[in-house]
Amino acid sequence: MEPTKYNFKGYLFFWSGQLFSLLGSSIIHFVIIWWLTIVTGDPIILGLANFFGMLPLIILSPIAGVFIDKWNRKSTIFIFDFLQALITFWLIILFFLGCESVLAIILINSLRGICQAFHFPTVKAIIPLMIPKDKLSRMNAIDYLFNGIVQIAGPAVGAILNSILPVAVILWVDIITFFIAIIPLILIKIPSITKNELKKEHFSFFKDFKLGINGLKQVPGLLILLILISVANFLSIPYGTLLPLFIKANHFGNELDLAYVMILMQIGMISGALIASSKKDWKKRVLVISSGIIISALGYGLSAVSPTRNYFLIGIGGMVRAAMVPLINTNFLTIIQLHIPPEKQGKVMSIVVSLAWAVIPLGSLTAGPLAAIIGIKMLYLTFALLELLSVIITLIFTNIRSIKYETFYHIEESYTLDESKYQSTP
Repeated sequence: MEPTKYNFKGYLFFWSGQLFSLLGSSIIHFVIIWWLTIVTGDPIILGLANFFGMLPLIILSPIAGVFIDKWNRKSTIFIFDFLQALITFWLIILFFLGCESVLAIILINSLRGICQAFHFPTVKAIIPLMIPKDKLSRMNAIDYLFNGIVQIAGPAVGAILNSILPVAVILWVDIITFFIAIIPLILIKIPSITKNELKKEHFSFFKDFKLGINGLKQVPGLLILLILISVANFLSIPYGTLLPLFIKANHFGNELDLAYVMILMQIGMISGALIASSKKDWKKRVLVISSGIIISALGYGLSAVSPTRNYFLIGIGGMVRAAMVPLINTNFLTIIQLHIPPEKQGKVMSIVVSLAWAVIPLGSLTAGPLAAIIGIKMLYLTFALLELLSVIITLIFTNIRSIKYETFYHIEESYTLDESKYQSTP
């Protein structure tokens, strides 16, 4: 289908189906992580589970982005959603037959990351094709809002189901939500932007990958912001990876206590999304991103120093952290969506995803051993301080503070930038 106009209503229909798919994934993620926590009680195992879950995303996302801009995006989403459902079915069989082992569950579950490496950038790449530019920032915030609502439901439903049903039965939720999500995908039309481009030139993976890198580098300040967010991601890994064990070992909690903390975190996510969506546009995106990381670090420390069994205070710390995520990511994604041409979104977005997430396996591998040596509480406090220092160093030693991003500026096909479009302050 040739691109003719924005299909905003079609995107909303498609997006609603993706929320159901996210709900299923959220439930399954909670159940599997809690199963690993109960079976092993080992921070190193939880770190390895997160490492293998993220590894395919790191390796394949840049490769996927090049092909996403060449393939039919509707078919790509369908195929990899279907493959992810098959992987869940494989897990169902293992649990049903009683053949589950920690290593097998970790490795098979990591295959879902392969599907997500293609699915996530494809979904993000169609956004500029179907949503008007003046709605991009607000739609990104609304997406975080409803994602937060779904993520509240996920742990809550997962904890309830886990207390009354075996894991093999709960896993069917992912299959059911796949079929719900696939209906809107089949019915909508997603514009294609690559047909004419394919007629003009031969396919070259390395050339297309280089175009994505150039698009990333030529937006002033974008690479600095990406590095800052990547560092913050790395320092955040222990919080999420070790939270189940932090609740169980440090605070003597159970799955309901973990669900309670995770629900408070998602309330924070919703609150942040409401704040992000309250404005049609954010003029000082760099300030919002840097301030968000600083406040997030304070929430990190609050959770770390919470008294034993004070799950409310732990959750408040998590809530503060989660509230900053929509503000940070909405502004960062909007910069990309406004300043990168739609026909390059797949390449650039996949590279951004890969670079931002590349630190996650490293964080997962270091979180377990460090927690075993110095304890989870001290690890949380140390990484919270480093997160705070990363922002201060970036603001002092780079010119990122002076960059103001024009709301609707669009990079030309040649990636030639008009620097006057980016007004700087002394």
